[in-house]
Amino acid sequence: MSAGLSPAASEYEMQTQNPFLDEMAKLSTAAMGLAQAAGEEAKAAFRAQADRMAAELDLIRRDDYDALKAEVAALRAEVEALKGAKAAKAAKPKAGGAKTGGAA
Repeated sequence: MSAGLSPAASEYEMQTQNPFLDEMAKLSTAAMGLAQAAGEEAKAAFRAQADRMAAELDLIRRDDYDALKAEVAALRAEVEALKGAKAAKAAKPKAGGAKTGGAA
């Protein structure tokens, strides 16, 4: 009986090795690889176009913006300190100028 089962088993194995299905599997694998490569190429082209547009619009990067924002805040604080010092200095001569003006 085992001799009778052996040919049936080999027929079953032969049916699973269908060349048409093998070629379809290879074709679909190749198509998926091609689609993935096309997607990556499209992504790279879109990124390059976005970089070109950003360069044309004269945009800056976020870290440059943050650094400039911090520098402007420091300069504003310095200007306020100088305004306070100027106001304090302007108030002193008026009091001193009245004494000097009275002596002259």
